[in-house]
This record gives sequence, structure tokens and C-alpha cells, in this order.
Amino acid sequence: MKLSEVSDILNADVLVGNEHMDRVVVGAGSADLMEDVLAAVAKDALLMTGVISEEVIRASKVIGVSAVVFVRGKRPTPSMLTLAKTYDLPVLLTRESLFVASGRLYMNGMRGLDGAW
Repeated sequence: MKLSEVSDILNADVLVGNEHMDRVVVGAGSADLMEDVLAAVAKDALLMTGVISEEVIRASKVIGVSAVVFVRGKRPTPSMLTLAKTYDLPVLLTRESLFVASGRLYMNGMRGLDGAW
């Protein structure tokens, strides 16, 4: 699924990386604990989280995710957005909860990263 489709489905604002909306994501992972993110999210996947921390951006770079979606209307700090720009990492923001955002993407064909599809 392309990031532009993700943005449309979640009614998300693109905060960083508008030029990468044709980027394809292979699946999605949702977590608020960085230990879970590091264990479960894979390269070229979408990370959805409500954690507002530079560590989210740094971990996303290490893992190689395609983009980060912040949920529940939680707005990343300016320093987080600057870091994301440096890493060429798209950042989106939705007002949906983590549960609803995950469900909407799943209903539209996005699959999780556990191989159960």
C-alpha cells in the first residue's frame, strides 16, 4: 500500500515527507513500547505509535521503516520533525486511536508483520 493511501484512509496530515507519498509499505506494526517496536516492526513497514519521543524517530531509522504515523492527535516536537527530515523519514499524524487506525488499515488490505495473512 502506498503512503498516500495510508494518509487517505487515516485522514492523516503529512508533517514530513510529502514528496514520499508514493513510497510503498509492506505491512504495519502498532506499539507504544519501544521494546515492542524494536522486536516487531520490520524494514519497509509502517510504524503507528502514540509515543512522542526522539527515540521513536531514531528507532525507525535503525529498523528502516517506511514511515511513522502518530496517533491520537499527538503532535511530534519540532526537534523530532527536524530529525525525521534529516533521516528522510515521512511522518504522518492522525486523530484516530491506535486501535481504530490499525483496524481501518487492516480493513483496507494492510496486514500486520506476524505473517498471519
